Amino acid sequence: MLDPRFERIILGFAAIERIAGNCRFNEGPVWFGDGRYLLWSDIPNDRIMRWEEETGAVSVFRRPSHYANGNTRDREGRLITCEHDTQRLTRTEYDGSISVLAATFDSKKLTGPNDAIVKSDGSIWFSDNGAAIRGNYLGHKATQELPFRVYRIDGRSGEMTVVVDDMERPNGLCFSPDESKLYVVDTPGGPKTVHVYDVVDQGTKLAAGRLFFDAMPGYADGIRCDTEGNVWCGFSGGEGQDGVAVFAPEGKMIGRVLLPERCANLCFGGRKRNRLFMAASQSIYSVYVEAQGVLGG
Repeated sequence: MLDPRFERIILGFAAIERIAGNCRFNEGPVWFGDGRYLLWSDIPNDRIMRWEEETGAVSVFRRPSHYANGNTRDREGRLITCEHDTQRLTRTEYDGSISVLAATFDSKKLTGPNDAIVKSDGSIWFSDNGAAIRGNYLGHKATQELPFRVYRIDGRSGEMTVVVDDMERPNGLCFSPDESKLYVVDTPGGPKTVHVYDVVDQGTKLAAGRLFFDAMPGYADGIRCDTEGNVWCGFSGGEGQDGVAVFAPEGKMIGRVLLPERCANLCFGGRKRNRLFMAASQSIYSVYVEAQGVLGG
């Protein structure tokens, strides 16, 4: 606890549970409340995994996953996946078939979608940052054809537009509870920061961004907001920092959930959306909190 505000949203007596292991690099957790299960990506093993809340059983949901990274659900409950090896964004339909939502822009191949979120108007916002084409461990080696950006896909027309083009390597992203702000992580080779943008033009564009926080030498990866506007960040930085860092709406760090491994991404789930699922390096952890996650993450 770093600020009294953290005391209201954390449960000191709730145990941190390790619910899955034996993975290589976990990312993209997404909760399916209607089925009471969690999906996540184990990128180097080229698979999406599944954990059952009722039984605790862990199984392979999809292999090959095309080195899937970020996952989310659209407002109709379908799985949205960032695929590294194919450098595309896909949707899993109700019948299990896969539709390609984005693979190119201006007739050039994407560098590899990384993380995705869905706004209440059905639009899909995703980061494309080249992690897919840097090497064979998380994808493959390929020539970069486009700058690293954040894109928006219109929920009705399917039109794809650039919404962030001023970051070195955009990564995790999430909306504030009222969707008036978009938070975006920037993870270049040097200093790593999180910026916030005001959502304008009837929710279709962004105003100029500003620094939300700089916590170096620790840094965020995947992020999610709770209903009070706090930003929960999968966090890396070594002992005493690895796990989750929580920032109040003004950008002050108010507390941490420490783990024995770095945490790349997270999501809220469970029956009341108050169970925090954390995708750490080789393990998946969970803990019950008094915060509740917003929809669309």
